[in-house]
Amino acid sequence: MAYIDQFIMFCAGVWMTAVGLRYLDIGSRQDWLKQFARHFRWMGPLLIVISVLLLFAPR
Repeated sequence: MAYIDQFIMFCAGVWMTAVGLRYLDIGSRQDWLKQFARHFRWMGPLLIVISVLLLFAPR
């Protein structure tokens, strides 16, 4: 239970990466949301790296 925040960050990073690489569809017709989702290509992997670093950080 101590690592639940890292797990949530990791799952959010996987989802953001999948949306950013267009494996998953957002399901929205708004152009600004689709443009924002393009940034998920780099934000998702960054979130995954941060969650893994926090997992191995000394407490």
